[in-house]
Amino acid sequence: MDALAEKCQQRRTDLRLTQTEAAELAGVSERFVRLVESGKLSVRLDKLTALLTVLGLELRLDLRGQ
Repeated sequence: MDALAEKCQQRRTDLRLTQTEAAELAGVSERFVRLVESGKLSVRLDKLTALLTVLGLELRLDLRGQ
């Protein structure tokens, strides 16, 4: 499991949300939440951003070497 997948799953469980509840709050499918949490990151960025917002997380790009 990659770091993003692990962080999303941990945060969701910390918030005591089921995958279904997180999906409903983010306006995405439960399948999408499962894909994110399993590390299948060929997902739409807008949907990922919506889920991260519900979980109180944000996606940051780190330009290595700068």
